[in-house]
Parts: sequence; C-alpha cells; structure tokens
Amino acid sequence: MSVVEPERTSLNPKADHLCVLVHGLWGTPSHLEYLAKSLQEKHAEDKLNILVAKSNSGTYTYDGIETGGERVTQEVEELLEQLIQAGTPIAKLSIVGYSLGGLIARYAIGLLYSKGWFEKIKPINFTTFATPHLGVRTPLRGYHSHLWNAFGARTLSASGRQLFTIDTFRDTKRPILSVLADPSSIFIRALSEFKTRSLYANIINDRSAPYYTTAIASTDPFVDLDAVDIRPLKSHSPTILDPDNPVSPKSTKEPLQPFYTRLTSDGQSLLTRIPLYTALIALIPVATVAWTINSGIQSFRSNKRIQLHEQGRGLDGYRIPLLMNGNSARSAVGGAFRRVNSAHGQDYLPESQDDDSDEGAGEDLPKLELKRTSSRKADFPTLALSDEQFEMIRNLDKVGFKKYLVHIKNHRHTHAAIIVRMQKPGFDEGKVVVRHWLDEAFEL
Repeated sequence: MSVVEPERTSLNPKADHLCVLVHGLWGTPSHLEYLAKSLQEKHAEDKLNILVAKSNSGTYTYDGIETGGERVTQEVEELLEQLIQAGTPIAKLSIVGYSLGGLIARYAIGLLYSKGWFEKIKPINFTTFATPHLGVRTPLRGYHSHLWNAFGARTLSASGRQLFTIDTFRDTKRPILSVLADPSSIFIRALSEFKTRSLYANIINDRSAPYYTTAIASTDPFVDLDAVDIRPLKSHSPTILDPDNPVSPKSTKEPLQPFYTRLTSDGQSLLTRIPLYTALIALIPVATVAWTINSGIQSFRSNKRIQLHEQGRGLDGYRIPLLMNGNSARSAVGGAFRRVNSAHGQDYLPESQDDDSDEGAGEDLPKLELKRTSSRKADFPTLALSDEQFEMIRNLDKVGFKKYLVHIKNHRHTHAAIIVRMQKPGFDEGKVVVRHWLDEAFEL
C-alpha cells in the first residue's frame, strides 16, 4: 500500500471519498504525516483519497483564517476539477483540521458550500484536533493575563488578531470567529451538512490551545485534577475519557497531610526548580526581544502576502456574501458593547449569572440530532469568557459536535502529542487518540 508523502497528494482513481487534512499555526504537511498514514492503513487505497493541504505552510499561517481558508479551498477545488476531468469524480468529502487548521477548515467548507459543491458531493466527516474554536483570549484574572491578551494579539499578524478576537472582519463589525459561528452564515450552514462532527480536546497541558476553547466549553473542570474523578473510556483507557460522563467532582476531599510533611515537600520542590527559575530570569528578556523582532518581520511579510493574495487571480469567486439573511444585525450592533464589557475580565462569573440563554440563535438551522458532552455547569464554575465567546458556544453546540476529551499524561506538550506531530516515544498516547478517531469517529 502506498504511503502519503508529506507534501504530495496520494490519489487513486477508483476512490470516491476525499479526506482533506489541514495543519496548524507554523505548521507543515509533515505534521499530519501520522494522521495520513493511519488513514491509509485503516482504509483501502481504492476507497479513500487524501489531500494534505500545503498552501499555508510555515509562516504563511500568519496570514489569517480568511486567506488560509481561500488557499485551502483553491487546493480542494483544483483537485476536484482534476478528478472530474479524469472521469473519476469524488462523491464524498471529509475535512480534518489540527489547531488553527480547524478554523481554516471551517472557513473553507463555507466557501465550498456557497459554491455549490455540497450539492454534488456528500459531506461526511468534519473533525478538529486541539482547535481553538473560541480563540485564545485567556479568561484568567490579573495583569499577566491582560498583558498576554494584548501582546499575543499583536505578534502573529492577521492570525493573531483573529485568534484574540480583536479583529473586525470585512464589513460585519465583528471578529471573524464570531462570524464563523453565526447561525445565518455560510460557515454554520456548511458545518450542519456534515454527517458527523467531532472534536478532540486536551484536558491538561495544552499551552497553545487550552481546554475550554478546544472543547467549546464555558467551564474547565480539569484545573485541579486532584479535585475531580476522571472517567476514561474503557476501550481506549486511560487516554480518551467517557464522552457521556467524563468527569465529576470528588465526593470527599483527600485528607490534608501533616504540616511538616507539606513543608518538606514544598521546600524540596522549590529547591529543584531554582535552576529553572534562574535560567528563565536570564533568558526571558532576550527571548522576548528576539520574539518581538521576528514577529515584526513576519507580520510585515504577512501583510505583503495578504496584499498580493487580494490582488491575485480567481478571488472573485471567494468574495461572496457570508451571511444568508439579516438576522445578525442585532449581534453586529451589540458587538462593540460586548467587547467593552469583556475588557474587565475575571476568573469566573458569579454563580447567579446565567449564560444559557439562546434566544434567536440558530432559528433557521435544520433540526439536528445533538450529540455533545454536558458542560455540567452545576458542578463547575463558569469561566469569565466574553459575551461573543458564550454566543459562539451556544451556536456551535446547536450544530452539534461529538466531543472527545483527551488525557495525555506522559508528555507536557500535549498540543503536539494529540496527533503524534512527530515520531517520539513521549507521543505514544497520541496514537491511542488517532486509533479512537479512526475506529469511532471517522466514517468511510
């Protein structure tokens, strides 16, 4: 059986199902090599074609979700046209996005939907791995969080502004992530067309995309693992949690250790970390300066690429109406007020504040069977997200994602481990994740 090479499309003229893989920020097609190989090993090559998108490689991912989505759409359309001309048209389509690639994929399917491809091809699977559906604005309280929200948003060009939701997308007066989750948008309508929608989210140690945003959740039960009971799925234990009942608060707290034991343990822990803290104090200023300079250079280059992309050929077909009706005017008018209110963040909302209202959301969507993980709001406090993020959660939950929570214990870089971004022993738990996806979430 042939193996997908990182930057080459693997095609079989007999296969009628195309699966598109989209990498994340700073990514390359090689990051998805394990996913691609696993797909080919699971399914016969005369059943499934695989396209590993390569038009956003490296720093091209700085150029924003819109530009990245148009590039991927162009790749997919060129391949579909090629197969049609060869007399071997595709009948089924699946799309998988990793990290930022999941947002780019959500944009691309909206364009494909609007151009009529879903009338010719049946959308089957839409899956994201560690994708920040709500952006990466931290809901934590304190000056360091506000600094991160301000600094991070301005160091990744268009993608940074969009991930931190400080952008204004076209003439909507709203961030692009808000538009992507608008029930009247082509993007939500495209998403609702897929037979299955699933996501995989790390519960701990994802420094790139935290749990709440990758799981589309308003709570984070996994802040203190000692305070909860985690329930793994027996068939893929202990890495995949039970999607129907993944976590609950512990009924009884662990007994408090004697003071001397705690003091000794804390003292030993502090002593072991002194070399690390010393190194960080010396390196952080240098690294910050280097990062800022590089970010400025990359942002300048990104802006030039975006300008060239805007002037490029064939884009008229992608600059289409994004909203199907005028129901979103209310959200657009209130957007400015919401952003002002959310500027004063806190750890959690007061217990009396309820974010369950869904008035006017998704009223034109087709009736869907919802399969999603309960947020268990009665058990865990609600994060201090922005109103726009709460609205994204409501709208995306109405479309319905099957949410699989991932507990990777043996490596602290869970964002890379979840898809086995490279072959290393510490990423073996990611192989369990991929196996679960192929066995339980991916339909041929």
